[in-house]
Amino acid sequence: MKQKLFLNSQNIGNYLVEIGLCQGLEKEDFSLELIPGETRNFNLIVNFSQGRKIIVKQERYQKVAVNNEFWYEIKVRDLIKEFTDLNFIQAFQSSVLYADEENSIIIFSYLEDYEDLEGFYRNSHDFSAEISLALGIAIANIHRQTFNHKQYRDFLLSNTTLPQREHPLNSLRSLEEIGPEVFGMFPVEGCKFLALYQRYDSLSAAIADLSNAYIPCCLSHNDLKLSNILLHKNWEQQLDSPIIRLIDWERSYWGDPAYDLGILLASYLKLWLNSLVVSRAINIEQSLKLATIPLEILQSAIATLLQTYLTTFPSIIEYRPDFLQRVVQFTGTALISEILSSIKYQKTFGNTGICMLQVAKSLVCRPEASLSTICGLSVAELTQPLNNKFNVQPALSI
Repeated sequence: MKQKLFLNSQNIGNYLVEIGLCQGLEKEDFSLELIPGETRNFNLIVNFSQGRKIIVKQERYQKVAVNNEFWYEIKVRDLIKEFTDLNFIQAFQSSVLYADEENSIIIFSYLEDYEDLEGFYRNSHDFSAEISLALGIAIANIHRQTFNHKQYRDFLLSNTTLPQREHPLNSLRSLEEIGPEVFGMFPVEGCKFLALYQRYDSLSAAIADLSNAYIPCCLSHNDLKLSNILLHKNWEQQLDSPIIRLIDWERSYWGDPAYDLGILLASYLKLWLNSLVVSRAINIEQSLKLATIPLEILQSAIATLLQTYLTTFPSIIEYRPDFLQRVVQFTGTALISEILSSIKYQKTFGNTGICMLQVAKSLVCRPEASLSTICGLSVAELTQPLNNKFNVQPALSI
């Protein structure tokens, strides 16, 4: 679909008046705030003089068309409205005020009482169990309530006007077949990454195996980064509203719950990896000690998240005894995807990226050992209460 209107600071006021979200006088007295860190979309916070705020998002124009990703978010909201058993998910979303399919624009209410969880963690270093508990319960309930429900799957996939989603690991699988001509298309930093990545034959083989193990079986957010999770500013108090919200559902689809959790755990590990002091003059042991967000303080949060998820959705281990190992492996592939994104948009692949790739390799190739490293508990320790309930044995090492 080709867009007819491209929003900017000059025309957004008139646009909001035309669609009824702004009075004539208001358009002369508002301020715009570009949401930082966003690469896929044009995102603005519109601040009106009387204190009202809205978020306006428009997909970036891609050569001759747009990807229509916003309409996957609308499709999920239609699913929730269609089936009353899924109405609980609405409490974790922000309200859509307007959707303009022709121009790939979607407008949301601004959740003034919330802040993004990534920023909260980075600034406060407060990894309280209450937050992990709320996250684990919310995500597990979404996965559990939609798990293997054919009518939900059929509804999500029924709109033939939306392009079919690619396999989430396709971009990584394509790295296996890169020839010399591709190096000329990558920035210098990208070539450094490719040269290092292609040394790891075991990594490519493990990703190929993981790709075949991807099992679409429930509603999946598919972009569960900490920056897409909002935390209530008064989360420590008794609230009528959920303390967490899940935003940016445009990548949602019928997917694999292990993939969803893997993206989330990778986002936690990025807090640690991006806080490392990395230099050729400092060995890795010293670098780890100098991290401003040590892995040790993340372990408890990750362990609580996984334990809560499994307690809320215990049957996932019965259906998939290797579930935790796959979560860890998808954590590794999510880190590699983050490296590729950094190369694409920031043109960087430095020492931190090299450390991230090494961690990703361990996660993908040695998931059981890596699980103990990132959360302080083994597969057996995390699943033992569930094994007693279902009388199943923990999965063997991969």
